[in-house]
Amino acid sequence: MDGHALTALSAGELPELTTGRLLSTWQLDLPALLLVIALGALYGWGVARLRRRGETWPPGRVAAFVLLGLGALVAATMSALAVYDHVLFWPAAVQNILLDLVAPLGLALGDPLRLAVLALPEHAGGRVRRVMSGRLVRVLTFPLVSTALVLATELTVYFTPYFATALRVGWLHELMYLHLLVAGSLFVVPVLTHEEALPSWCTHPVRAGLVFLDGIVDAVPGVVVMTHGTLIAGAWYLHHAPTWSPDVRHDQQIGGGAMLSIAELVALPFLLALLYQWARAERVQNAALDRRLDAELAPAVVPAATSAPVPEAPSAERVRPWWETEQNDVAARIRSQHREK
Repeated sequence: MDGHALTALSAGELPELTTGRLLSTWQLDLPALLLVIALGALYGWGVARLRRRGETWPPGRVAAFVLLGLGALVAATMSALAVYDHVLFWPAAVQNILLDLVAPLGLALGDPLRLAVLALPEHAGGRVRRVMSGRLVRVLTFPLVSTALVLATELTVYFTPYFATALRVGWLHELMYLHLLVAGSLFVVPVLTHEEALPSWCTHPVRAGLVFLDGIVDAVPGVVVMTHGTLIAGAWYLHHAPTWSPDVRHDQQIGGGAMLSIAELVALPFLLALLYQWARAERVQNAALDRRLDAELAPAVVPAATSAPVPEAPSAERVRPWWETEQNDVAARIRSQHREK
């Protein structure tokens, strides 16, 4: 069934939305399907190219990209949520939160930016990095800007004629899907990628704070929708509400509550993923530091006695370890530890 054809159908032609129908009712959304195929094909090509070169790509990232990222996109645009979004508000609300929070998180966990840089030829990978460091992309992905864009997108959808018009106009409905997906990705993908897509001051502790702030901001649309006194697209839903549906105002409260619940549930795995990256980066840094210390402190190997003259011992300044001569945070920390001993 074409979901946009529902605008011309009587509400009574849709059966009551039960748990069974929620899980078993599907429709074809061709633009969304083409997007899913394109994203999946590009990602699969990148993984295959790495494997042909003998390099590996973590299976967990592939699973996150396909199951959580593309899966959420399919569920939002082709499941019962899409079939019933023209007669009930809460499926539309769940759709939108899947598109601007859940799907971007899954895509970001797959780290498509890093995969593109590694899989493409060197000149093409460099071009991708230059695009990511371009002024426009830097502005749009600047953490506070991207967070504001997500909030502004949600509020614009629900509190302007945007949403009500999209219910009537099929192409605008598809554009709204893409708008939500892109807005959500502008914040999530740069935060979780292993590429340097954010300013240097966005260290892992700063990113954790931004994710926490984003979790609070993401709750705002759900709270506003749930408590808003005016019906959202009220004329449309009053006219198309089926006889078995809840009161239109109650339907809107259910939708706002679902938005709030999903937003808070998504914030936890988002934060956990970032904390995992932070811990992993610390382990890598500490391992590199340990190797450097081992190299500096390794005992000199005394060469076997030969008839050759023994070279003159180097001066004390030349054999001083690097942390006594270099001026940086790591060296200062090591000097402090040695003074305490």
